[in-house]
Amino acid sequence: MLLRRCPLVNIDQAEGLRRMLAVPKPRVFTFLSALKEDDKSAMLVNLGVSLARQGQQIMMLDARSSGNSVGAWLNAQKSKTLLDVARQQRTMQDAIKIVASGLSVTMLSREAHMLSGLTPEISRQLARVFDIVTHRSDLVVVDSNIDADDAFPLAALDSSEVVIQVSSDPTAIKNAYGLIKRMSGRLGRRSFSILVSGVSEKEATLIYTNMAQAANRYLAVPLNYIGYVPEDDHVRKAASLGQSVIDAFPKARASVAFSRLAAQLVNSACSVMSFEGVPELGVGLGI
Repeated sequence: MLLRRCPLVNIDQAEGLRRMLAVPKPRVFTFLSALKEDDKSAMLVNLGVSLARQGQQIMMLDARSSGNSVGAWLNAQKSKTLLDVARQQRTMQDAIKIVASGLSVTMLSREAHMLSGLTPEISRQLARVFDIVTHRSDLVVVDSNIDADDAFPLAALDSSEVVIQVSSDPTAIKNAYGLIKRMSGRLGRRSFSILVSGVSEKEATLIYTNMAQAANRYLAVPLNYIGYVPEDDHVRKAASLGQSVIDAFPKARASVAFSRLAAQLVNSACSVMSFEGVPELGVGLGI
């Protein structure tokens, strides 16, 4: 049997390149919720601050563009979006607002309906812009929903880790299960993560276990438990002060829970290594 011999210098160069590009793979967490918009946005803001406190560069992406979505809570500028960058109407620097150390926010589009009917070229450009944003961040937290066709506003979110926020309310549990059923019908068999809000640890575990058993039995879909956040009036008090609960009341039960959840997400993201190259930035994106 003949073996092909490769020049040693090429092997060394390839190995050196792999070492240089060995960086933590960007992780994208797309959040859906069976709760009210305000409950979801409050959770995302507090989670974002907690993640940044872990020493990470966090990008909050508002893909809903509503009056109560995370961009509105963080005062992102709706006139400067990633869609504008894709259309070469804004620079990336214009579209990203620095909220605090390690925490930034950007809008996907000014209005949700603007993402429908995009030309193939603009869709490709928007996907490239999003790819650049993810590679400039340690974690990307996306405030999203799904449309009437059960699709995300951005196709790239299909491969993200999808987290569904639920509570102990029976209607919320039913709606969360409905989201899982709709998405698995379009995406096929894949896992989804569950975050339970407004409950004790024991209640959260029970809610997750029941949902996981039902999803496995009737949908053949595996669910993952990522944590819970207890009911805590300090969250509302902090919001009324225009602060996150971890800043206003660092010893509150919710603050401890958000810190624990953030640490878990960071550990999960940092455990995955990638040898993928840096994306080709190209020209004309205003970077």
